[in-house]
Amino acid sequence: MRKLKLIWDFYGPNASKTAQHHETHLKEYIKLEKLNISITGFETLSEVHTIAYLVVDETDMKPIRDALKPHRGQVYSI
Repeated sequence: MRKLKLIWDFYGPNASKTAQHHETHLKEYIKLEKLNISITGFETLSEVHTIAYLVVDETDMKPIRDALKPHRGQVYSI
């Protein structure tokens, strides 16, 4: 089954802290909704661009996308 990485982009001097905080909210949402999602995280892409993300099965993506409104998505690969 294909997995998709839902991504939220954060820019600016506080991007890293904001993305880390956003990941906390993603984990809270997963727990609240009792979702079977185990991959979340954040990645610093540059000094002023950090992403927060979660990885979902493609079949489960639409309701999660609609609820959380990620900025973009891509196919997940390890």
